[in-house]
Amino acid sequence: MTNWRIRRAVQTLHQGGIIAYPTEAVFGLGCDPWDEEAALKLLDLKQRPLQKGLILIAADFNQLQDFIQPVTPAVLKLITPTWPGPNTWLLPVRDDIPYYLCGKYDTIAVRVTAHQQTADLCRAFGGPLISTSANLAGMRPARTTREVYWQLPKLDYVVPGHCSGADKPSQIRNALTGEQVR
Repeated sequence: MTNWRIRRAVQTLHQGGIIAYPTEAVFGLGCDPWDEEAALKLLDLKQRPLQKGLILIAADFNQLQDFIQPVTPAVLKLITPTWPGPNTWLLPVRDDIPYYLCGKYDTIAVRVTAHQQTADLCRAFGGPLISTSANLAGMRPARTTREVYWQLPKLDYVVPGHCSGADKPSQIRNALTGEQVR
């Protein structure tokens, strides 16, 4: 059974709201990836340029299928052992995906979280969420609810909880080249 915090977060997402939630290392800032108005509001709130693109976080690989092109067995063999976990992969994006998700790139950043509460949130929501660090551009990512409220007091909801203790945000790698981007 989903707890009231998750239910409230899902309700907020369905109403076009912006939420923050704990992940492995820092709090994520997210919304429904199909809601353009919410995504643009999130980018404005964070002061993040549109062309940089965004990360999607999911409970499992199946939740990402509507956003990515079919994956080869070689790529699947590369990414599967790293999930769930704090590993973000750049995968070829489908042609019909909105610009605000992938920015100027022909890839989209995706990951399957190992943070149980956030995985439960994605399951209850029924799909992935936009997941960018909960902070204003150029500031340190928030690691506690207090830090989230301090930097982003106008959020629609903050899911109470704790980050899993990883010391830095997820690494980002290109699944086609193996290049580490972050």
